[in-house]
Amino acid sequence: MSRIGKKPILIPEGVKIDFKDQKVEVSSPKGSLQRIIRPEIVVEIKDGQVFVSPKILKLRKQENKKIKAYLGLTRALIANMVSGVDKGFEKRLEIEGIGYRAALEGQDLTLKVGFSHQVKIKAQSGIKFAVEKNTIIVSGIDKEAVSQIASKIRKVQPPEPYKGKGIKYAGEVVKRKEGKKVVATT
Repeated sequence: MSRIGKKPILIPEGVKIDFKDQKVEVSSPKGSLQRIIRPEIVVEIKDGQVFVSPKILKLRKQENKKIKAYLGLTRALIANMVSGVDKGFEKRLEIEGIGYRAALEGQDLTLKVGFSHQVKIKAQSGIKFAVEKNTIIVSGIDKEAVSQIASKIRKVQPPEPYKGKGIKYAGEVVKRKEGKKVVATT
């Protein structure tokens, strides 16, 4: 079996998990998340822990590998759901460049990043934006949605390798290139 799939998921206080008809629902006062689980996987809830196991183990070698992969994936997805409704997730993006700015207009984010027009990014349900100086904070309970929106924001103007202008993740290292060298003429 998968090493990740074998680990139980601890259920924190205030988080409720239901599993019916291949559908897992995780809820807390912060919100709730739902996901449909593959039919090869069984989810059991015992003693404040969630266990993920395969339905069938005696299959051909190739099919068995797929089930092991689904097992680890399912466990990771459920763990992310539990962590999200308990603590939440956030991604930080930094804006670098002269005249590059971000601002909030209601719930939506407006970016001024060197184009002739402003770029507006609408907030999906469950996603919140915050702007502090040159940092954009994307937060929410769904890890996939938070990461997807952060990726979408970064794609508007990715950091360029010469001056480092653009939008990058906090802590991301942009590999810098050398500019053209001027050859002295004699």
